[in-house]
Amino acid sequence: MKAKLLPIITLLMVSVLFLPNTSAQDYRKWGLPTGAKARIGKGWISGNIAFSPDNNLLAVASSIGIWIYDAQTGKEQNLLTGHTDLIWSFAFSPDGNTIASGSEDNTIRLWDVNTGTHKATLSGHTRWVNAVTFSPDGRYLASASSDNTVRLWDVNTGRHKITVMGHIYHVNSIAFSPDGKMLASGGDYDYDSPQLDNSLQLWDVATGEHIITLTGHTEDISTVAFSPDGKTLAAGCRWIDETIRLWDVNTGELKAKLTGHTEGINHVVFSRDGRTLASASDDGTVCLWDVSTGTYKTTLVAHTDAVGSVAFSSDGYQLATGSFDGTVRLWDTVSLDSRITINGHLSNVSCIAFSPDGHTLATGSSDLKLRLWDIATGNNSLTLVGHISYIESTAFSPDGKTIATAGGFDDHTVKLWDATTGTLKNTLFGHWSTIYTVAFSPDGKTIASAGRDQKVCLWDVDTGNHKTTFIGGASEVSSVAFNPDGNTLAIGDWLGIRLWDISTRPYKIGEIDTQSIDSIAFSPDGKTIASGKRDGTLTLWNAINGAKVVTFTGHIGGRGAGVRSVAFSLDGRILASSGGYRDKTVRLWDITTFTPHAALIGHTEGVSSVAFNLDGTTLASASRDGTILLWEYPQPQQTGAAPMQLLPNAETSVSQNYPNPFNPETWIPYQLVEPAKVTISIYAADGKLVRTLALGQQAIGTYQSRNRAAYWDGKNEIGEPVASGVYFYTLTAGEFTATKKMLIQK
Repeated sequence: MKAKLLPIITLLMVSVLFLPNTSAQDYRKWGLPTGAKARIGKGWISGNIAFSPDNNLLAVASSIGIWIYDAQTGKEQNLLTGHTDLIWSFAFSPDGNTIASGSEDNTIRLWDVNTGTHKATLSGHTRWVNAVTFSPDGRYLASASSDNTVRLWDVNTGRHKITVMGHIYHVNSIAFSPDGKMLASGGDYDYDSPQLDNSLQLWDVATGEHIITLTGHTEDISTVAFSPDGKTLAAGCRWIDETIRLWDVNTGELKAKLTGHTEGINHVVFSRDGRTLASASDDGTVCLWDVSTGTYKTTLVAHTDAVGSVAFSSDGYQLATGSFDGTVRLWDTVSLDSRITINGHLSNVSCIAFSPDGHTLATGSSDLKLRLWDIATGNNSLTLVGHISYIESTAFSPDGKTIATAGGFDDHTVKLWDATTGTLKNTLFGHWSTIYTVAFSPDGKTIASAGRDQKVCLWDVDTGNHKTTFIGGASEVSSVAFNPDGNTLAIGDWLGIRLWDISTRPYKIGEIDTQSIDSIAFSPDGKTIASGKRDGTLTLWNAINGAKVVTFTGHIGGRGAGVRSVAFSLDGRILASSGGYRDKTVRLWDITTFTPHAALIGHTEGVSSVAFNLDGTTLASASRDGTILLWEYPQPQQTGAAPMQLLPNAETSVSQNYPNPFNPETWIPYQLVEPAKVTISIYAADGKLVRTLALGQQAIGTYQSRNRAAYWDGKNEIGEPVASGVYFYTLTAGEFTATKKMLIQK
């Protein structure tokens, strides 16, 4: 279940103090990296969950840190952040004052439970730390690692005590016997080795010497646990073994083989009295077993995805389960009722899109759901369910009324949703493989989709009818983007970038790059194309003549890396780009000076998507760590009174109004290459003048964001709202004039 330069500003994750009286909503701002103003999502549940010894707290290991909840109410109490990679395991000390956590960053951290502060870092493992556990007396800490070793540490001094070297492959799980004299460790299955290490080992804690090897499982051992009396050892197996085995610790004999789960076992735990064993499985269930007889008792079914962890409270009255469906459930062990559900732990967030008004963020995920979030409150306002595989891409229509989603793997469909009600409006069939990207045309009438089947399809948004298909080469299509005028579609694939003129027939194709492309975007004025490549570079191209403008370097290239997403700010002055799982950064580039502007660091996994909101105040980044970070991104420094030009040889121009269609207000962006007196005249379809916006003398610069663009409130000269229909606006700036069409739709 484990997922796997020229920075000017480096923004690091920091720890937060315990905030016992903080309201539930404030947790969106706990443990934020510098420069971020809020977080959506709590990270997916990456490791175990556990009750504190006094049963007052429930801790959950997530991809961004350890969440601490009130075990009675489910309310957030704290977030422990500091690891630079995924946390796979943690444990409470027997006195409940300390938490130890093991991470993919190869370190173990000790935390003060009462204050949430970081106490110490234990280093020595050379690969991931998969499991940690305290000895019963709290003096020692054991850790299991993918470096094939188990280490014992002195908790008081932080010093390394013993290294146990007996496994030939990764060590997944460990457990102390109740008397603290033995340590059990479960090995991983090494497919590349002539020897199998799917073994269960027992070790002498005092000397580190090997006691016995227990064999029988046919796959890697994911979890081990001693019964409270120390007489029985339980081990669960992942993948196709799907069994739990109970061993007699004294004789090494197999006592029982528990079968019933239909997929692999992620976690097993004994109840405090030792009579019941709970097992969590990839099949989405938790089974309870009678330890004395080795028989099945009952199944808890409430999660919709794999259950990664299960924990009993020390008093035996509560059971907690954590699932990859993003929920933690607290159960009454007597009635077996689920009494509390803790939400917010999202799966891998694969794509994001802002609504045109900037109030809503849409996020697609590997859990097959599209969620709509209220930016102001962080609340999940709607959840759209219908895809049978993960959602690869999403986009809002220009009027904000429709959302498109693209399905991956076995789905192969584009779905159109009503953005207000969440109802499914249409399903578009035509692709036969994963659809990587969808994009609306600027007028909202056409949607483009493309993917692994090498096809780019155009669809009528209103009817769902297929309009045409472009097949340009023997390569998967990774990204498409419409030019702001809607006449050109840029197509990025493993063979480069091609421009498809969709305003004429037959369609004309022009190539401007011949390298493997991960992502593309047009600048707001349509004159520049940004392309992110698999080698980690980012290039700007002249969209008119195909000339290369500049290439930026900084992201890590190679498999699983590259530039996964690119986006221009609305004024065209900032370009954002995101890196893959070996990169984990968002980088900002100043297009006015063609220089690196900032590196935003805070995600613990690769960043799959970036998007600016339309008023230019917020950048959103979505990550495989299951979170979306909202950044107050730093603006470029201005030289003089006016902003610099977007690109060399820029021209005075007026862009398409946004939103369009609109009701009741809209903004008209433009740019000036020389000072001018600016006027915008608005006409009805019959040519009658409706309104004149006299903007006065304006300096050289870009006027794209809502606080700079021309604003029309949809009213005529005497303050009356105008009727629905087609209107035209003409910008006059000195000798320059240009006219564009817009639509009011009420």
